[in-house]
Amino acid sequence: MTAVLATAVLLLATGCSSGDDTPAGQTGSASTTAAPSGSATGSPPSPTGPPAKGSVKVVSTLTEGLKSPWGVAALPDGDLLVASRDEGTITRVDAEGGKKTVIGSVPGVAPGGEGGLLGLAVSPSFASDHQVYAYFTTESDNRIARMLYDEKKPAERQLGAPDTVLRGIPKGVVHNGGRIAFGPDKMLYAGTGETGDTGLAQDKKSLGGKILRMTPDGRPVHGNPEADSVVYSYGHRNVQGLAWDSDKRLWAAEFGQNTWDELNLIEPGKNYGWPEVEGKSGEAGFVDPVAQWKTADASPSGIAYAEGSIWMASLRGERLWRIPLAGTKLAAEPQAFLDGKYGRLRTVLSAGGDNVWLVTSETDTRGTPGPGDDRILRLEVR
Repeated sequence: MTAVLATAVLLLATGCSSGDDTPAGQTGSASTTAAPSGSATGSPPSPTGPPAKGSVKVVSTLTEGLKSPWGVAALPDGDLLVASRDEGTITRVDAEGGKKTVIGSVPGVAPGGEGGLLGLAVSPSFASDHQVYAYFTTESDNRIARMLYDEKKPAERQLGAPDTVLRGIPKGVVHNGGRIAFGPDKMLYAGTGETGDTGLAQDKKSLGGKILRMTPDGRPVHGNPEADSVVYSYGHRNVQGLAWDSDKRLWAAEFGQNTWDELNLIEPGKNYGWPEVEGKSGEAGFVDPVAQWKTADASPSGIAYAEGSIWMASLRGERLWRIPLAGTKLAAEPQAFLDGKYGRLRTVLSAGGDNVWLVTSETDTRGTPGPGDDRILRLEVR
């Protein structure tokens, strides 16, 4: 037991998923690599891409006073569902006025360390099935469940009992992954972590340190690397960002340990290197990231695609990164915005066109919360 506790303390002291060894407000200079990865699909860059230099305008603060917000999903009418990692509740936020309504709690959530109620996703058939999906930590594992959302019921009682679609994702004090999203193929994707047990990332039989792809019922999908497995890619340390570009390519943000955080272009069956390599190595058999950052400048959680760029929320880095894309490559150097202005940034979500939602993360026990934290900001991006 002493050895286990010592390991957990050591992991928390390194540049792991939340960058807890950097005081709030402290930032470093950008340290990114804009050269082509040479390991994505091999297709040439698009002839045109977004402008080399972009812009970010904070249009408004939608709401304040959120506690440990983590996952965010948009309902068909534009309202947002927000998960509280530590309280295990889901709150609906009106997209116009910012009114908050707790719609219910998720039974079985066991918050602790970086675990708790994490990612949220809304069924692509929500208009007919009214299902909300959640990735959360229990006493024994991380799992994904879906719940019927009945808006006609009283507040705090609008969520039905969880129907578990996938269980047995390894849990830990750190590196629980947690982001879930439905892709353009209407399949459910999940980013997981290796819980600090680095060997899980290379173990194809483990669900830890992977990106998973499954049907809405949690079953393996035709076209997965192995017909009987939900494992889609492996060799990941801690994936908390998933997004698709306009050509339906999957991108993922991943926490490094002490050296390099990564933005990866995800292909089925490929090995993204952890723990054998961190960042770009050029070694055969491993996929190099398309872009990488020093951990003090990023520690990335959520990502979104808008206006030809990936937008990446950074925790330890306390900034929003713009990564302009030209096909499978970078169109220009990544660019940082809002550096230190709003503290730790957890989730970014496209709201269509040049609008995105940005969620802060100062109340996650590693920030320095001030009046109004945590909040959701509405941005216009270019």
